[in-house]
Amino acid sequence: MPGFSAQDLAYVIRLDEIAWGGLLLALTIAVHGTGMFNIMRMTVMLADRTAQVRLRFPALGMGILIVAVWIIVVVHLAEVAIWAAFFVWKDAQPNIFSAFYAALLNYTALQAGYLPIRWRLLEGMLGIAGLLSFAWSTGTLLALAPKFIQEPVQQPSKK
Repeated sequence: MPGFSAQDLAYVIRLDEIAWGGLLLALTIAVHGTGMFNIMRMTVMLADRTAQVRLRFPALGMGILIVAVWIIVVVHLAEVAIWAAFFVWKDAQPNIFSAFYAALLNYTALQAGYLPIRWRLLEGMLGIAGLLSFAWSTGTLLALAPKFIQEPVQQPSKK
């Protein structure tokens, strides 16, 4: 068959591959949910504590959003690290550094094809985890941003 290798024809999706992928996906979503919940709590707390100061310095609200974005990025990187650790544990990657880089590429849906054939189904599942997590992060930012953007616009400037 043109375009297919013998390896591709011999590949069979295994139940353990699906189970590990499902477990890693669930762990990713659990970490992400916990992270987004805590970011929302932290942002609301900071907004409450800085409400009076933000009346005089509205740009402080943007600073709070930037901190939230930084923490969101750290949460995403922690999720990638979970997958990378699994790949090293299962000898699908030679070391944590190449595993992290390769996992990051799939998490962001930029690349596939770096895992051994035994684990190649996880490439797609890792992409699903990333897409779901990015969508959730976007929703979190869309929930937070209006407060800090509308507040300075609605408040008359006092000079």
